[in-house]
Amino acid sequence: MKILIVLTSNDRFGDTDQPTGFWLEELATPYYVFKDAGAELTLASPSGGRPPMDPASDQPDARTDATERFKQDDTAQAALSNTHKLSTIDIKDFDAVFYPGGHGPVWDLTEDEQSIALIENAYATGKPVAAVCHGPAVFRHTQSDGQPLVSGKRVTGFTNSEEKAAGHVDDVPFLVETMLKKNGGEFHGADDWQENVIVDGNLVTGQNPASSRGVAQAVIDKIGTS
Repeated sequence: MKILIVLTSNDRFGDTDQPTGFWLEELATPYYVFKDAGAELTLASPSGGRPPMDPASDQPDARTDATERFKQDDTAQAALSNTHKLSTIDIKDFDAVFYPGGHGPVWDLTEDEQSIALIENAYATGKPVAAVCHGPAVFRHTQSDGQPLVSGKRVTGFTNSEEKAAGHVDDVPFLVETMLKKNGGEFHGADDWQENVIVDGNLVTGQNPASSRGVAQAVIDKIGTS
């Protein structure tokens, strides 16, 4: 079982000096769900090397057992420091692909042609495609049979209400919930910060950091039944 995890290389909110990147919980928890299920993991990013972590995701109120385990795990840290460039990745080598969130992907992975092609190829060949929180931003331009990939499918992601609560409505180029609805997705949101995982065929989406474990487990379940 081989799973590709794709991380952002973007470290700023647009043209500002405000830092962002991937959200640690949304990498760490799925990482161990996958590893503990026996998966072989490959981490990739547009630029390769060590991707930026949103510093807010390592504040005391955001830490979890998984984030602390990840920070102390030499193997995990080595993988994070040496992510593969997306340009070197062939989705044929993997059974599934997973996108953690953090605000970073809203800028780079959303527009990255290699990421778009990877998602489209994975989905077209029947492989689970999963994303959590801001991760579903990567479906902004992806297509399936000439239509937006999420069109007519049940999906979730970071809600407009959560973005407002986080104070970033005016900082991002688009809102994940609004985009998914615009692309024809049947958006299902739960209350702010509550776990919410939506599975529609091989498309798996989660609403927020609390949903990261459920998304990862759904991917494992999908691979096991494919």
